[in-house]
Formats: sequence, C-alpha cells, structure tokens
Amino acid sequence: MKIIVDGPTGSAGLAALRLRTPRETASRRAPLFWATRAGLGWAVVLGAEVGWLLSHRIDTVSYLPLPYPQFVLIAVTAVLAATHLSVMPRWRFRVHRWEVATVAVYTRTGWLNQEGRIAPVSRIQTVDTRRGPLSALFGLVDVTVTTASARGPVRIHALDQDVAERLVEALTVQTGETPGDAT
Repeated sequence: MKIIVDGPTGSAGLAALRLRTPRETASRRAPLFWATRAGLGWAVVLGAEVGWLLSHRIDTVSYLPLPYPQFVLIAVTAVLAATHLSVMPRWRFRVHRWEVATVAVYTRTGWLNQEGRIAPVSRIQTVDTRRGPLSALFGLVDVTVTTASARGPVRIHALDQDVAERLVEALTVQTGETPGDAT
C-alpha cells in the first residue's frame, strides 16, 4: 500500500500523524452501486461484441462458416465480467475507509492499487460534494477535500447523503477553528 502524508514532511504538526486504518466505511449500498456502475460498462462491451457477431454475414445455404471467434470472445468477456462484478465491489468495500480526527482526515482507497492518505485539517482549503445520476439513484455522495498539496484532493467515496452532509459540516467548522492558512 502506498502511504502519502499531505504537506511538508518536516512540519512539527505532522510528526504526530501516523497512518492507521481509518474506522469509517462507505455506505452499505456502495457495493451494489459499484457493481451496477461496472455492470453498465460490461454491458456496453458485451453489446458491442454481440453487435459484431450479428453483423457477420452467415451463409444461409450451409450455415458455415460460423462466427466461432465471436462466440469465444463473448464467453470470455462474460466470465471476466462475472468475476469482476462478484469480486470487485466486496473487495473495494473492505478497503475503502475514511476517518476525520481533530488534526487530520485519513483515507484508504483502491482495490488493486491501494493508497492511504493523511490530510492535516490545517491544510484543507475546500470541502465539496459530488453526486452523479447513478449515485443519486442509490442515495450516495462523494466528498472531496481539497488541500494545499500537489498530490491533489482527498476523496471519500460512496457515503450516505446524511453522513456526507454531516461530514462536510463538521470539516467546515473544524477547518475554520484550526489555525493556519491552508498552505
């Protein structure tokens, strides 16, 4: 797992921070959301492969040559899709964690490549929410914490809407009360 601490490494405030497994998880609806989103992608791929199969001219007299490679490709794609859709959402749910402490926001994300991040509250510049049409259907919201870091924002994925609203409010208050200029 890759560990990233946002901010200058020599900062005295960061000396007390250490990466640990954050306590909070994504919403219980997150695995179904991730599976649905991935399933839509696989449906596009399978649809294109079926379209390729149907577009081939089949000799109506002898019914040969059959488009055998397309059948194999569709079968392999279906097996890969089924494996991905059964493993990825549960694995991601076990890995994706987040926590807000008095001095920092902790996150752990990924499923194949995992990344842990610590963003000191004193470096937070903005806190945003994002909700696309599919995530709205599942009642989920992503929270983005932008810091004064070249590494980019810290993202907390697939939270229940009420949890996301409380988190944004708490981070806004906490950031306002923390001394420093977020740089």
